[in-house]
Order: sequence, then structure tokens, then C-alpha cells
Amino acid sequence: MGAEGIVWELASELGFDLVGVAPPAPPPAAARLEAWLGAGLQGGLDWMERERPRLLDPKQLLPDARSIVMVGLVHARPAVALGDGARVARYAAGRDYHNVLGKKLRRLRRRLTERGLLGASRQVVDAGPLMERSHAARAGLGFESKAANLLHHRFGPWFFLGGVLLDLELEPSQTPAPGSCGTCRACIDACPTGAILEAGVVDAGRCISYHTIENPGPAPLELRAKFGAWVFGCDVCSEVCPFGQRAPDRGERFGTHAAVETGRLVDWLCAPAEGHGVRFLGSPLTRTTRGGLARNAAIALGNRPSEEGRDALLGALEDPEWRVRDAALWALARGHRAEAGVPEALDRALARPVDAGEREGARATRAAAEGPA
Repeated sequence: MGAEGIVWELASELGFDLVGVAPPAPPPAAARLEAWLGAGLQGGLDWMERERPRLLDPKQLLPDARSIVMVGLVHARPAVALGDGARVARYAAGRDYHNVLGKKLRRLRRRLTERGLLGASRQVVDAGPLMERSHAARAGLGFESKAANLLHHRFGPWFFLGGVLLDLELEPSQTPAPGSCGTCRACIDACPTGAILEAGVVDAGRCISYHTIENPGPAPLELRAKFGAWVFGCDVCSEVCPFGQRAPDRGERFGTHAAVETGRLVDWLCAPAEGHGVRFLGSPLTRTTRGGLARNAAIALGNRPSEEGRDALLGALEDPEWRVRDAALWALARGHRAEAGVPEALDRALARPVDAGEREGARATRAAAEGPA
């Protein structure tokens, strides 16, 4: 058996659903990345600009690289909602994929080393400077969609990607993945915030996933009502995709984290910062920090008004973090402004002795929420 066959065999034994090989060359989407960054569509993802050289040249990650092995692990499952109807992206409902894929890739590298096939190597799971979707498309794992996802004709977009740069010479995959988006534009039409500007071009600054996960500050006022019930990520473009509706259920691979299974918006809004890491240990939701998750919960409560939510939001006007207070003020003004005691609470919040910038921001927040929805 050749080296390519051994890699396929070992990767399959480790449970990967998709395996392919790409050369350690600039990714096919390099020019598109350059144009995207040049247009400033990365939102606050400044690291992508800093890492541009390594994103465009994988050999800067591993100078001795001679191949890139790309793998896919399916995570498809039914839609995930909290007890009060709030939504969490399906991929984030269970164990953190960074840990799961990372362990599998380390085992793959170890087994290749044991067989005398591998010297230097480096693995990447999402967080590293590697254009995984582009390299994976070249390796035959799928085709890039109009929503800038990677689609597989059987698994849709519901799979995680990982990559290993090797100093082992492997024959690149030659067979492209079957399928294409064709004339379908379901994802473009369905995006709640209009973040998909055109086929393959996503404005991160308008993306719900970016703002509920990566954005460390207040969410844009003009987008909050469009967040709906999403508190971590967004699956809309994947859920409306015809390919996304065909995937087999593999939810048991990652399970459902207890914090998601029992989660409620009011609890996530009111939870203290202490213990946040313990409550969400092993979950991707740790990425938002306690303040980010509380901010997201407040916005969702504004979009899904309830008596219990109102009481929690009133308490959140005293939260130690400005982004949470700001979101709570917006949510109360949007969903409860005519209810007894709420206007007075908002007036007190605006009169609180804070710096001029925060006060002006709070006024703008209230005005935006009380304007046309």
C-alpha cells in the first residue's frame, strides 16, 4: 500500500468521514481573500490581515511541507434550541470540536510517525492561519458555496474541517467533489442581515455569527432586531441550503453539553462572571466569555419579550459590563417600553453617572430601540 493509501486508511480508522490531499501551494481562493480584505469585509477580524502572508502561503506554517492532508468530520444534528426557544448553532451544542478534531489529528500524526512516514508536521483546526475551506475544496472534500461554506453532496455544510501539513510527499487528490450551487440563491435570500453580498462574498460586519461570537463590543443597533433568537452563531444559510437538508444525523458524536441542554436566556443573562468557564467547560460557548453571552441573551430577550425576561433585563441595567447594560437597555426599550415601571427604569439608567461617551451611546440605543422595528 502506498503512502496515500495508508493516510486514507488511518484517517478512516480514526473516524474521519472525508479525507483528501492538497499541495502546500497558495490556496485557490487566494485572490478572493485579497479582494475581501481589501474591501474591509472582515469586520473586527483583524488577525486575518496580520496573518495574510501565512494564509496565502501555507509553507510559512511549515517550511518543509510537501503535502496538506485535509479531513472532514460530520456533526449534522437536528436544530438546537434552549428551553425558551433561543437558538444556538448546531455545531456548538456539544463538545468543542477544536478538542475533538485536535485529538484525532494528533493520533493521525503519531501513527504516521510510528510507520516511519512522517518527520515534521503541523496541524490546524479552525483557529490557525490556514484557508481550510479552499484547501479542502482542492482536496476534493466539497465545493465552496454561495454562503462561503464548503458543501458536500451528502453531508451538506455540516462537517468540521481540519488540516495537517506534512513533510511527506503525497499525490494530490485529482477528483473534484460532485455538486454545485447552480442557480440556487436560497442562502443569499434568507440571510436575516443581508450579510451575503453576492455569491461567495460575506460581510463579516453584518453576520450574526460574527457578532454573537467574535465581536467583543456592543452589537450594531441596526442589526439587533434581525438577530432573532440567535445567541451563539447562526445556521440560517445552512438550514435553507438543499444540500444541508440531506445529511445523516451524527449528533451523538459530540453529544449535547449540559449548559445547552438546560440553558435559558434569563439564566445566561443573570449568571455571574465567576464560574463561567466551569459552567461551559468543554463547550465552544466559552469563546464568547460571560459578558458576550449575557449581551447576546439580552438581545434575544428583546426580540422574544416575556415577563420573566423583562424582570431579568431590569436587573441587567446594573450589570458591571457596559455591553450587557447597553443590550438590556435596548431590549427593554424594544420589547417592554410601554409596560409599567420600564420607562422610569430606562430614565434612571440614562441618568446614571457614567462617562459622556457611554451616556450618549445609551441614548442612541434607546432611540434606536423605540423607533420603527
